[in-house]
Amino acid sequence: MFNPKLKIMKSKMRILLLIPFFALLFFTSCQEETVEITPPAESEALVANSTLTSFISSTSAKDGSADNIIDKASCLSVELPVTVVVNGLEIIVDSTEDYKVIEAIFNKFEDDEDKLDIVFPITIILADHTEIVLNNRTDLEKLIEECRDENEPDDDIECIDFQYPISFSVYDTEFQVIDVITVENDRELHRFVKRVANAEVLASLNFPVTMLLADGSTVVVNNNEELESTINEAKDACDEDDDNDYGDDDFTKERLDEYLKICPWVVYEFKRDNQDNTAQYKEYALNFKEDNIVVMRARGGDVLTGTWSTRVTDRGALLKLEFENLADFTLEWIVYDIEYGKIKLYEVGGNRIIMKKNCDVVIDITKERIKNYLQECLWRVARLSVDGTDNEKDYIGTPLKFFENDVVKIRVNGELVEGTYEIGVRNTGFVLKINLEGRPDLKLEWLITFLEPGLIKLENENNKMILKRHCPEGDEDVNYIDDVLVAGIWEVASYITDGNVNNTEEFIGYTIDFLESGYIKVVDPNDGIIDGSWLAYRNDGLFLGMHFGIEAPFDDLNHRWVIKSITENRIELKDYDANGAVERILVLEQAEW
Repeated sequence: MFNPKLKIMKSKMRILLLIPFFALLFFTSCQEETVEITPPAESEALVANSTLTSFISSTSAKDGSADNIIDKASCLSVELPVTVVVNGLEIIVDSTEDYKVIEAIFNKFEDDEDKLDIVFPITIILADHTEIVLNNRTDLEKLIEECRDENEPDDDIECIDFQYPISFSVYDTEFQVIDVITVENDRELHRFVKRVANAEVLASLNFPVTMLLADGSTVVVNNNEELESTINEAKDACDEDDDNDYGDDDFTKERLDEYLKICPWVVYEFKRDNQDNTAQYKEYALNFKEDNIVVMRARGGDVLTGTWSTRVTDRGALLKLEFENLADFTLEWIVYDIEYGKIKLYEVGGNRIIMKKNCDVVIDITKERIKNYLQECLWRVARLSVDGTDNEKDYIGTPLKFFENDVVKIRVNGELVEGTYEIGVRNTGFVLKINLEGRPDLKLEWLITFLEPGLIKLENENNKMILKRHCPEGDEDVNYIDDVLVAGIWEVASYITDGNVNNTEEFIGYTIDFLESGYIKVVDPNDGIIDGSWLAYRNDGLFLGMHFGIEAPFDDLNHRWVIKSITENRIELKDYDANGAVERILVLEQAEW
């Protein structure tokens, strides 16, 4: 069978393959004709003894303070896993989370003498990322003596980091680029900059570069001057926690107050009087404002106002919450752990709150704000449970689009089905009412329980739905996937299930055509047609959602597949179970004609 679209695509591919060849010839000829070589600007090249070079070195140094509960030294760290004996209990520490286990054992009794012994040999990592194997405590103590005391200023910068990968252009003595070095982590960066500092290599950093700040935000810098200024402003903007008291319980009242006010906080775990009330209070959002006012938004949209205050005592930092109509939160809580973006509160008697920072959460919901969010891009049904049955598979590849005039459309098999929607106000909060003929699972009145840009959670009696925003424009990866799929006709080259069961033969003779409209046209060996829907999207990774209805054998492929790899003529898709193990592998390849 002749496929004109495929022929056109292959012609384009030949052209694309020829372009780099001629471009190389052009580049070579240009290099031969070049008479003058312009050196990099002085502001671009890294100078061996400059402040910026020193800043980059300090920012990429190994921070040894995270494991001070083990080694009591901020200039070195113990490589994991390591075995320690804590108050007589042997513990294998294989992740940073295990530091909390050690702290919990230390805090179990207030009047006992805490003791930690390290089981040697161990590997020590120094600030310059050098690794040393130590066989006894004496050798470790000698290295610890070289470190500075608790909370003394040191050379490493911990309040800002590079977002990798980054790259450097390397020059010869005539300032001509001879290499480009890609750096993937702090260790590689620290060692490369050491060569620059020793005048072993002449290099410049390739911009733009993204920097990660201690509060989780990012800053994009475009030249050396901006980079030096950004690091200088951020280097003292957080508590480096260079003490031997694990857990960040040495903060000041002022720092705690500012940290609470920086963004709204969402409840992820809640216990009161030994009762687990997480299901009741999960996703409640608290906004700590000036003048000690705290505004809380319940899942149903109700907004409660209370007061908050902090103080630092011998017990540590305390956060007092008071709500007239919410007794469960009304308590003076111990702030027993702070991590970036997370706060843990505790009080004796089985009381515990874990909150995570979320700057996108909307506390003061209005009808206009809900409409504005809905009208941004497309929305895909990520979760749909009706009367206890998960029905989200029926909505794979069928995104919704909300319009200004209360019109909602759903894309099914490439066709737009039109309905209406309405934002209402009830005693329980704001509701979204959807009316789409032929879609009874959606034709309900939904209570909006959670709202942030990109995510809306809805529920009513016995039903739950999660909508996630899909904005393909501007996403180069998604656009590339769309272009590749639409460009050709595809076949199932391999379908492996249950680890090693080969089911490929069931799909021999079928062809799959992905259309721009979101329609999948499958032609069987007898020229019969199976209709379907598809959508490529991003969600902590890249996915391809496909739905072929109930027609065998393609009904077995109705799934949101993880895109493992993709080229112009091959795409590998995987399905993982809840534990991260691969359950199925599906490979599509362009059909040969």
